[in-house]
Amino acid sequence: MIRKFFSYYKPHMKLFVIDMICALIVAGCNLFYPRIAGNIINYYVPDGNLRLLLIWGGVLLLIYIVKALLNFVIQYWGHIMGVRIQADMRRDFFYRIQKLPFSYFDENKTGTIMSRIINDLNEIAELAHHGPEDLFLSVISLVGALVLVGFINIYLSLIILAIIPLMLWFAISRRHQMMSTFRTMRKETGEINAEVESAVSGIRVSRAYTASQHELAKFDDANNRFQIARAKAYKAMGIFGSGMMFFSDMLYLVAIVAGGLFFYYGEIDSGGFTSYILYVTMIISPIRTLTAIFESIQSGMTGFQRFDEIMCHPVEEEDPDAVDVDKLEGDISFRHVCFRYSGSKEELVLNDVSFDIKKSHTVALVGPSGGGKTTMCHLIPRFYELQSGNIYIDGIDIRTISRLSLRKNIGIVAQDVFLFGGTIRENIAYGNLDATDEEIIQAARKANIHDYIMSLPDGYETQVGERGVKLSGGQKQRISIARAFLKNPPILILDEATSALDNITEMQIQHSLEELSKGRTTIVVAHRLSTIKNADEILVVTKDGIAERGTHDELLEKGGFYAHLYNNQFKDFERN
Repeated sequence: MIRKFFSYYKPHMKLFVIDMICALIVAGCNLFYPRIAGNIINYYVPDGNLRLLLIWGGVLLLIYIVKALLNFVIQYWGHIMGVRIQADMRRDFFYRIQKLPFSYFDENKTGTIMSRIINDLNEIAELAHHGPEDLFLSVISLVGALVLVGFINIYLSLIILAIIPLMLWFAISRRHQMMSTFRTMRKETGEINAEVESAVSGIRVSRAYTASQHELAKFDDANNRFQIARAKAYKAMGIFGSGMMFFSDMLYLVAIVAGGLFFYYGEIDSGGFTSYILYVTMIISPIRTLTAIFESIQSGMTGFQRFDEIMCHPVEEEDPDAVDVDKLEGDISFRHVCFRYSGSKEELVLNDVSFDIKKSHTVALVGPSGGGKTTMCHLIPRFYELQSGNIYIDGIDIRTISRLSLRKNIGIVAQDVFLFGGTIRENIAYGNLDATDEEIIQAARKANIHDYIMSLPDGYETQVGERGVKLSGGQKQRISIARAFLKNPPILILDEATSALDNITEMQIQHSLEELSKGRTTIVVAHRLSTIKNADEILVVTKDGIAERGTHDELLEKGGFYAHLYNNQFKDFERN
């Protein structure tokens, strides 16, 4: 994992080297001061050598000016490097989630994913800048000070050196607990973000059902778990920090006593004693720096672990021999298809399902909820992988077709229309991002929404709001249909595209859908059977597979499940 972390420095190696060189020079400058102070006390002041005193005072001033300039480079360009590394990681993260299978998003909350891409990467950016730099500065200062103390008196250096391994042992022994608590804290941060995201997205539902207190209770529960996890992390951090501070104080105490004894017995002079104390301070300072940044290191590395989990999660698999196809005709065949959702312990959703759909024909899938109608629709564009069996389009196994070219040939209009934050124009253009304005307008005309759009003050530049909140259900559905017109695919999937609409709006949109379906292989999932009476074939899908198939009239004549379902709906309609 460390190697992966440092691989992100490679594109920014120039800035990293500059940062490290500046840190090295700053550490070197720090090592000058105690030596010069010792010489001033031992020689320049007792000898009355004002000239050397002023010269070395000027040298120190020059050193401090150089340090100030170098610290600016470290602070500014070092942070720029951290920001660029963070941007690279965020880019890789976003590219990765674009390739993850749908099953990943079924099992992970949006807020948790957002926490990883925002909170975790912010911590990683801080670590990317301060981690190597502070470690490098601390090690150079520590080693340099110990070496220079050795020049003053080797025994004093060994006394100090004997305590440092104890400090390292303590730090290493606490590392595992800190990593565990910080990981839990990160997980709970993701959970509370997910809770907030869900509550804000569903604010209209919670208000409509007067469930604000319920949402508050859920939030309080997540907030309390976060608070407990954070408290445990800070407890571990407190034990570590106080322990390291104790060792630092003991080191200083031992140094003062040992140095005082050596000075008392004449082993070192007053200048050497002063230099020694200053060097001990320099030894303690990087130890305290390491203690201070340990939280950042733990938090950053925990964040990188969570980042790496995403980067290592398997993406949608592509057959190594997969080929790109141009325009498919639309002949679809299911052959002994079996499917179960990932992680599900329940029985197969689809078990040995086989059927054919001829090109340019419209086939409707009806039946009770949970029978697998929507699942069939999701399998055609390979949103999920089959357990067994095959799906063919134009005689080609879809697993041998690249996902990109396969999905370019399939248009989907679903019940739950998702509109992106932006303008109406941008949302329609999602059907073909290279489309001209005229093509977008033509698609809107075919979807019977152009006139409405033109009645708006900003026309096609009207902002739809988050998830299209500023538009009605029918208007969002028409934009979704316009997208499909613009994409112009040979295969069209209508997954309960009108079931959430009122009868009048449904009748208006049904005409657009019929226009959209012309000349395409169309699969319609519908609960309102009146909308699929003209389908070329109707498949009745139950948990046991395909129970009935035929045209509307043929299925009514059979008097089976479909006839019973249709008659019940017709009676309900008559009653209303």
